[in-house]
Amino acid sequence: MAKIEQLFITQLYRAELNSKGGKALNAELAGRALYLAREDGAGKRWCKANGYPGYTSYASLNDVAIRVPVFRDLTKIIDGHVATFAKALDFDLGGRGLEIDSLWVNVLDPGGHHGAHIHPQSVLSGTYYVAVPEGASTLKIEDPRYAMMMAAPPRRAKAKTGNRSFVYIAPIPGTLLLWESWLRHEVPTNTTKGQRISVSFNYRWA
Repeated sequence: MAKIEQLFITQLYRAELNSKGGKALNAELAGRALYLAREDGAGKRWCKANGYPGYTSYASLNDVAIRVPVFRDLTKIIDGHVATFAKALDFDLGGRGLEIDSLWVNVLDPGGHHGAHIHPQSVLSGTYYVAVPEGASTLKIEDPRYAMMMAAPPRRAKAKTGNRSFVYIAPIPGTLLLWESWLRHEVPTNTTKGQRISVSFNYRWA
């Protein structure tokens, strides 16, 4: 009898934080994110110099999670989900834990995109979605084996999710996504007329 087993599974953690409290949190996060987009001169200069289509605090503010109370509140929420995901991944942390290493704000303008990348020197990474206009771009995730497929034929259009070379995740306001930091991902072009606001972060083994 033949048997097919699944090996080396890539896991994605998703939680929806869209309760009444979550909506209030999102409203405050959106307000603070847009304030930073207006007032963070260093961040705006970096975005202009690097062709970033909108605003990100990635290269200018490394203490957002400490400086701004609402981002500190968000970090506390994410901490719990990170602990749950780490347990599901069977991480042996040796009595230590995972703690936030960096957190940054993204305001993606219409027509903007973010090319494929990974997050080196981190264990878990993720994004919390604050504002997602209807029809906004998804998160595109690449099969980590993709570069090694060499002569493999293409996948069927209706291939099972686990067999696809790319998977597209459509978040809504309040969606929290976590993944292992080596997982390559990108944000396709925002074809809507609205801004897509999110908060991204990395966790390290402390």
